[in-house]
Amino acid sequence: MTLSPPYAILALELRLSRKNGPTAITVKRPISLALKLAEKGVRLTKQRLTLLEWIDNASDHLHASDLVRSAREAREPIDRATVYRTLSLLKEFGLVDELDLLHLDGAEHHYEVRQERHVHIGCKRCGRIFEYRTEWLDKLVDDIRRKKDCEVESIRTEVAVVCKECRRKRM
Repeated sequence: MTLSPPYAILALELRLSRKNGPTAITVKRPISLALKLAEKGVRLTKQRLTLLEWIDNASDHLHASDLVRSAREAREPIDRATVYRTLSLLKEFGLVDELDLLHLDGAEHHYEVRQERHVHIGCKRCGRIFEYRTEWLDKLVDDIRRKKDCEVESIRTEVAVVCKECRRKRM
């Protein structure tokens, strides 16, 4: 049976240490990042699984602080160090991209699950980020591969704009 993210169901048995001895729990969640880390032999704690689910299901670019805040709001015992270690692992294995997105949020970086090539478009006034998919990125990668004999591992393109809503407000 082939599991295809994000619809793959991960069933893991976690052995958690408790004062009264180890406890086994089975977690079933549609999280593809966890599958990929498990394939690489990474230890998946309950806290890490929770973070991976949030990252997998994010509809927008995430900040590390978003994950810390979500943990606090959900009363999950996940600290800032666990968030950063998990993001670092995901970057190390090429599963997420760390983006500065035109520095619209100062020095804070955004994270997104690696996906098909796209351009990030950021409004310099309101900070809103748009994603734009275009064939020319694939053509660029093919051109680099052909002319420079290089294998492109990632490509990041950011365009600064003033969005339609901000232009309207200015008029």
